[in-house]
Amino acid sequence: MALATTGKALGDPDTYAISPAIKRYTLMDLGFTKTKNGGFQLARSLDPNSPFTAAPKLKMMVSADLSAFQLSVTTGNGLKAIDIFKTAATSDNVVQYHYILAELIERSVLVKTN
Repeated sequence: MALATTGKALGDPDTYAISPAIKRYTLMDLGFTKTKNGGFQLARSLDPNSPFTAAPKLKMMVSADLSAFQLSVTTGNGLKAIDIFKTAATSDNVVQYHYILAELIERSVLVKTN
């Protein structure tokens, strides 16, 4: 999947875009790591009890020029995109997903477009 100006995770009814007020130091402060091509990457566990289990992960990539991004929820090993919104068994993961995205919106990394 390529980086785009808007995006959403599989099954998420909300769409997000990069905030015009995004800053590089804010990304680093939130735990993003710099990639080899100059972009930024975030991988967070969606397990509300322990970040060390093999729970689904929120993965986000931001381009080096801060103009495009990719957002996905993946399996614990990070290889396959999954939909955490379709079953009640993953409701704790959905709560954690919205918590992380609310922080990204509050810190002017993302904006909700709908």
